[in-house]
Amino acid sequence: MSIKRSLTSVPLRLSTLAMLFFLMMGTQVFAVNPEVSDSEEAISAGKSIFNANCRTCHRLDQKNVGPALRGVTDRHSIDWTKRFIRNSQVLIASGDAEAVAIFTEFNQLVMPNHEFLSDDDLMNLLAYIEYGDKVDPAAQAAAGEGGQVAGGGAGIPSEYLTIILGVLVVVLLLILIVLGLIISILTKYLSNQKLDEEDKEFLEQKFDFKKILRSDAFVIIITALVMALVVKTALDELYTIGVQQGYAPAQPIAFSHQLHAGQYEVPCQYCHTGVEIGKSANIPSANICMNCHTHIQNVGGKEGISPEIAKIYDAYDNNKPIEWVRVHNLPDLSYFNHAQHVAVGGVECQTCHGPIEEMEVVYQHSALTMGWCIDCHRQTNIRANGNEYYDKLVQLHSNSKDALKVKDIGGLECAKCHY
Repeated sequence: MSIKRSLTSVPLRLSTLAMLFFLMMGTQVFAVNPEVSDSEEAISAGKSIFNANCRTCHRLDQKNVGPALRGVTDRHSIDWTKRFIRNSQVLIASGDAEAVAIFTEFNQLVMPNHEFLSDDDLMNLLAYIEYGDKVDPAAQAAAGEGGQVAGGGAGIPSEYLTIILGVLVVVLLLILIVLGLIISILTKYLSNQKLDEEDKEFLEQKFDFKKILRSDAFVIIITALVMALVVKTALDELYTIGVQQGYAPAQPIAFSHQLHAGQYEVPCQYCHTGVEIGKSANIPSANICMNCHTHIQNVGGKEGISPEIAKIYDAYDNNKPIEWVRVHNLPDLSYFNHAQHVAVGGVECQTCHGPIEEMEVVYQHSALTMGWCIDCHRQTNIRANGNEYYDKLVQLHSNSKDALKVKDIGGLECAKCHY
């Protein structure tokens, strides 16, 4: 009778089953209406529609002027949702209970009609609403406080590496527990059997913890764990080199974008005058500030205004520029043109700068890495309608089933950004 052979064969199969069971238990399935596409193309197209038509009043995961939109296809049918988006007042006037409830909850604010949106546009919009821009609130809050977000560049995010390491450690512990249970059960069973002297000596041998610590298997396991932690730490640091995501420097004047762009809805282009006509968006001068502040908070003259606004007056009176600190910094080897993206491409400011209208203190929202830019060029459709410049390119691209994207007109060529 051979005990050694049986002790090595059974646990291996059970440990494999334990690993599969653990992985299955850790798998979650998130169900959204199957009619809504989760393709990157649909989500990207829907995001453009959302930014152009919905962003002023709605957010995906929180209430704003209107309700939070995420999960709308679970709360309502797709047909009802399309009709509400196109003309909510028709539904409300018909006495539809769901429409009337929303209208009443949000202070009877009238939602603009969107009858110009096609069925494809609406389905793309719903794809973005259900699947787009899912942000971890804790990470977003950390970014808002100005801390750097590890793993903000291209590659494997830091949290994924942490999860992988955690899973490996838990699987290892499960394997050890299963092996211990199997050995204990087999030992009790075999102790009641008739064994020869060699097998009996093997069965009755005492557990030697020091011997295990000195064993090759234990040394290999510990070495592998240490190396995995070292590699993870090194990757985290490498991915953050040159990435300033979350950077929020102190400014000479406590200017609130949440107040100006959010509450008072001052357009970005009013202060950043070059964004549609030049490479740079331009940092506003004191003259631009005084266009409004000559008439606002000017009760009692200069002595009656707040200390922060008084700094604007001092800069204006002394003809001295306000020394704003740049938040978004690209390396000198990279070329970026605001007008090309905003005026020609129709890219919304929030696409790169995040929810600027919600920021009390401006911080760098996006990674702004090369991989981040390239991914955008791969996903963004060209606005070719009504633009004769793209007519021949559209004609050349007509044989393709996919929409004409930035990558198709040289958006991935090195010389576009590095020359």
